[in-house]
Amino acid sequence: MAFLKLSYFGAISIGNPPQSFTVVFDTGSSNLWVPSIYCSQQPCETHHRFNLSKSSTYYSKNQDVSIQYGTGSMTGILGYDTVRISNINIHNQEFGGFFSYVKFDGILGMGYPSLAASGATTVFENLVSQHLVDEPLFSVYLTRQDGASGSEIVFDGIDSSHYTGQIHWVPITREAYWQILIDRVTINGQVVACSGGCPAIVDTGTSLLVGPSTPINTIQQYIGATPPQYTINCKNLYNMPNVVFTINGVDFPLPPQAYTLQSTYNNQRSCMSGFGVTGGSLWILGDVFIGEYYSIFDVGNNRVGLAKAA
Repeated sequence: MAFLKLSYFGAISIGNPPQSFTVVFDTGSSNLWVPSIYCSQQPCETHHRFNLSKSSTYYSKNQDVSIQYGTGSMTGILGYDTVRISNINIHNQEFGGFFSYVKFDGILGMGYPSLAASGATTVFENLVSQHLVDEPLFSVYLTRQDGASGSEIVFDGIDSSHYTGQIHWVPITREAYWQILIDRVTINGQVVACSGGCPAIVDTGTSLLVGPSTPINTIQQYIGATPPQYTINCKNLYNMPNVVFTINGVDFPLPPQAYTLQSTYNNQRSCMSGFGVTGGSLWILGDVFIGEYYSIFDVGNNRVGLAKAA
């Protein structure tokens, strides 16, 4: 499910009997978090909260855990219970507490185990070790219409109806985030960023496509985005250039319709750049990129597959 093309979330349940939550399936982190009934702060009260006393299969070893996200930090205690995703039951899954002013209840991290706080076992590790998937990979399809349904994460394969053409495989350069190498970024054949290659992560938990300030500002100038909000004249969309990311020798062009965020309010259409600035050196290929390219996260072979989304 998409919310204004800025966040994507899905339903899971925890415990016996099941307690339901909406979570972001986030390849940029590796822990599962939901709010606890013991969180009485105002942000928690706006979400579903897990009541451990109502689950017959919950247990805890009283292990404290803390984690830092780009939008803030949280602390809690690791617990263990049955997690259900669609028709899959994952037993003894570790999870902790989480809260925020967002449309979803929690986060289900899909990054590598080395990224997990307190050494927690990831959901996908348990899917594999409990023989709940035939193939150790998952794939993500994101719709890009405002409020549209149809986005999908498949935990055991590839949905060929969601892409066209060939799947291009890209090796992972560091097993923490889903980190790869961008060869270069070009506009109208001109290199505008990453001339000698630069590291990037494929991150379903980041809305925009972000990078260091200097190259991102260059891209904003090329596409005609006006600071400080980097607004775009909607009438110029069909005259704006493609921004081409070359990855493992293959060009992945982003057309203006992909990198421009469009919204309508009171019958007035507004357009805004989908590029943003990160605080570090990593580029983050967030939902702006993944919406254009069906993404396959192959844990078994440490690679990402990218294909044109259908």
